[in-house]
Amino acid sequence: MRDVPVDPGAGLTNLRRSTWWSLIGVTVFFLTLSVRSRIMDPAVPVAVRLAAVAALALTVTAVAVSVSRRLPRLPHGSPSVTTPVWWLVAGGAGSVMLGVILLALQDRGLWSFGPAMMVAITATFLSPRRRRLLIVTAAAGVAVLGGITGRGSVFAAAFPAGLMILSGWVTLGMLWAWDVAERLNAARRLSAELAVKDERLRFAAELHDIQGHHLQVIALKSELAARLAEADPSRATAEMREVRRLAADALRDTRAVVQGYRRVTFEEEIANATRVLTSAGVDARTKLDPALPPGPGRHLLGLVVREATTNVLRHSHARYAEIEYRTADGLARLTVTNDGVSERPDADTGTGLRSLAERLPTAGGELTWRHDGDRFVVTARVPIEEM
Repeated sequence: MRDVPVDPGAGLTNLRRSTWWSLIGVTVFFLTLSVRSRIMDPAVPVAVRLAAVAALALTVTAVAVSVSRRLPRLPHGSPSVTTPVWWLVAGGAGSVMLGVILLALQDRGLWSFGPAMMVAITATFLSPRRRRLLIVTAAAGVAVLGGITGRGSVFAAAFPAGLMILSGWVTLGMLWAWDVAERLNAARRLSAELAVKDERLRFAAELHDIQGHHLQVIALKSELAARLAEADPSRATAEMREVRRLAADALRDTRAVVQGYRRVTFEEEIANATRVLTSAGVDARTKLDPALPPGPGRHLLGLVVREATTNVLRHSHARYAEIEYRTADGLARLTVTNDGVSERPDADTGTGLRSLAERLPTAGGELTWRHDGDRFVVTARVPIEEM
């Protein structure tokens, strides 16, 4: 299974492009509008016009670079945002120079737009508390400056302050939308990674069920064949043929799991468990409802039968085992009981039952196990509608 990075998609890329061009377009439009009449006025000295053009170019460039840093490209990840301190300082100086020039030329309207944009963009790199403080302080400052230069005019004081707040509101709103989209993309990427990990855990559990069961039986039969090699050569030969068959079955089942085709058949697992336990000298009995409803829940119950059988062979000296299947009150109940448990198994003996206990809730069921004297009881319940 390959790790495939999640493509952020054309939607996120287009949103970044739209946000960048919107902010730059608004900035260029209003800054150009604010200085156009002043630059074109023949009465304005050439040096002042050149200074205004230079301040305008510096401000626009600083805005473009700062917004680009604030909206980093996202090929496959969530990069950290670096604060372009020097560009913010340069843009702030250019916007202040542009505002001073416009104020000196008796502009009472858009002179504060350049400083407002730089304040808004600078605020996006700050924490929420600091950005609010910066915008409110800047709005109060331009209101005072506008009122002084406008000789107490309410418009000259209120319009720059309103423009400062509006610019901050619009800029922060657009960048907030980008942040939300980026976080959603990160959540989608994390969800995909978790899905891959869940699939790996499922595959590992499936492989454990198959290999653990077959290898345990192979080891048991090989040990039995070794003991019978001298006393009963013909039976030892038969046991080794069974070992060879089990090894071939394990290889076939492993290949089927890798290819994603294998599904446990509940009836086959019960029959195999009974046969394997009987061959190990265990008196294995079954009590089954005559009708076993079909459905995906039987796959999990089949895994429970397999794991419980493996535990009987691995962790007990059982002489008796019973597999019981009943349906009642809307639940399919499977119980596997065996004796021969001399002491409580170590908590770290295996992970098969714990793994299945985590998987059954996905089908609305549960898996429990308990000790009762020298008996060990495994119980699985699955809603009949999931069967």
